[in-house]
Amino acid sequence: MSVTAPVEQETGTTAAAERIVNDFSIQIATVNGSGSQTANLVLLRSIFQMGIPVSGKNMFPSNIAGLPTWYTVRASSKGYVARKKEIDVLVAMNAETAKEDVLTLTAGAAVIYDEPLKLNELRTDLIFYPVPFDKLISPVTHDAKLRRLVRNMIYDGVLSRLLSIDMVQMEKALRKQMGKKLKAIELNMNALKAGFDYAEASLPKRDPFVVEPMEGQTENMILIEGNAAAAIGCMMAGVTFVGWYPITPSSSLCESLIDYLKKYRKDPETGKATYAVIQAEDEIAALGMVIGAGWMGARAMTSTAGPGLSLMAEFTGLGYYAEVPAVIFDVQRAGPSTGLPTRTGQQDILSTAVLSHGDTKHPMLLPASATECYTMAMEAFDLAERLQTPVFVMSDLDLGMNTWMSKPFDYPTKGYDRGKRLDADKLKAVGEFARYRDVDGDGIPYRTVPGDGMPPFFTRGSGHNEKALYSERADDYTNNLDRLTKKFETARTLVPKPEVQMSGRGGIGIIAYGTSHWALIETRDQLKNEQKIDTSYFRLRAFPFTKELFDFIDAHDRVYVVDQNRDGQMWSLIKLECNPQQVAKLRSIRHYYGLPIDGRSLTTELLKQEQG
Repeated sequence: MSVTAPVEQETGTTAAAERIVNDFSIQIATVNGSGSQTANLVLLRSIFQMGIPVSGKNMFPSNIAGLPTWYTVRASSKGYVARKKEIDVLVAMNAETAKEDVLTLTAGAAVIYDEPLKLNELRTDLIFYPVPFDKLISPVTHDAKLRRLVRNMIYDGVLSRLLSIDMVQMEKALRKQMGKKLKAIELNMNALKAGFDYAEASLPKRDPFVVEPMEGQTENMILIEGNAAAAIGCMMAGVTFVGWYPITPSSSLCESLIDYLKKYRKDPETGKATYAVIQAEDEIAALGMVIGAGWMGARAMTSTAGPGLSLMAEFTGLGYYAEVPAVIFDVQRAGPSTGLPTRTGQQDILSTAVLSHGDTKHPMLLPASATECYTMAMEAFDLAERLQTPVFVMSDLDLGMNTWMSKPFDYPTKGYDRGKRLDADKLKAVGEFARYRDVDGDGIPYRTVPGDGMPPFFTRGSGHNEKALYSERADDYTNNLDRLTKKFETARTLVPKPEVQMSGRGGIGIIAYGTSHWALIETRDQLKNEQKIDTSYFRLRAFPFTKELFDFIDAHDRVYVVDQNRDGQMWSLIKLECNPQQVAKLRSIRHYYGLPIDGRSLTTELLKQEQG
């Protein structure tokens, strides 16, 4: 099946009436496990190196090999990095999906395809470029296995010629991708040149899409996946314990972190590791270990996805009620149950906010970029210790596993916030240690950890009074829950503030969070340029909500909340804290295809609701 939504088609052959410069998307359809990732990343980086803003999105199956996979490169001189709904250039390498991929294209799109597929017979309103891949790869290598892997580099060469992508940049990107593998570089360069030479000799340019160098747009920028950025942030935050269990799409976060820790976190004198990483038998055990490490005073974390988070519910409740810091990265995917393991979504928002049975509420940080994966990782550890509670960083597959542009990360200059750790001076000031007593009026008690020389206490997940003694008294229970509520109110003052762009009072406001942000940038431009509609924008960056959210709702006639899930989970969560007048203003826009959200779909849905 194709991952491109069907679009209206026009009849007739489309010629390249005028050039379309640095504004198109390329979709490459291959077979999972065929070695296409190298060619795709070389293509992405080559355009990036020419100064053009790009994004790369990998849509792959949940099996190991053999099923269809698609990789989309978007180039945009305006800096748009969300998925583009329309595909402008298709590279059709998979016979299984080629026909459907072609039939979903808009008129005028270009198709580079494996010649034996005869895709040019399907439509007359597209521009077809047949390429004899098997014939071109034969002189490059006689090894059958290597041919299968290297033939993908031929389409990079063809694209380089047709789109005017600098071959010097192609070679530079290839060398960066391959590192010191000189034989692999030579082999791939030969395939790259074979594709370029064939296109130059046999494929006259007939489509309008072209790349031209730009100045300043990508200068001093890097390309990085969100999971890798989060891993660097965890290391900078001083993580000392990682308990984890592999699950798509979060595995690469801990895998990257392990690599960084091995390289940078060794005692300079002994060479021994100054951290501990344990791959547990399941997600339940993983969070149990993290809670135990947090109780001991370690900076501890895990990463998971929706199914793993479901298993972590009971230990999350323990961390909340016993008041133990922990950091949990949830790289969200599409559910329910196993769902679509390799498709993206924001499907854990509502359940995570109240994860575990009973009256619980958890802080959630909502990164929208690789940069925020880095910075919010550090903020999460400080917040978890400040509040003495589990803190969730809610990423998603699109952000975690795809390639994003980012400014280089700033090296942290401030120290860690270890929260209310009791010391001798503070003990003297308070007079008596009671683990769950609110001394300062913010709902956050003082804590001790084993071995610090301060008074110990018995940690329990059952009923307890302010001295941590077992109690089933009604007043002890209600006092404890009321204090936890007060602590959650304190969290409103500590979580990252939203980003707000006002276009004036009244009219339309839009609320979004996470990776929806990038589609919203494009949607707002489309509404303004095409419909003369100005909108205000509120980007949520954390839960609990701050006063700014309710002020934003009050300031507008209608407020659309954008969710990448079926049930409008953030919309529902916001409504729980609004008064009836505010609830009446809220509208819901929901995207749950499993594909990264795109600006055009949001624009269409918002206008549809406005007309209603």
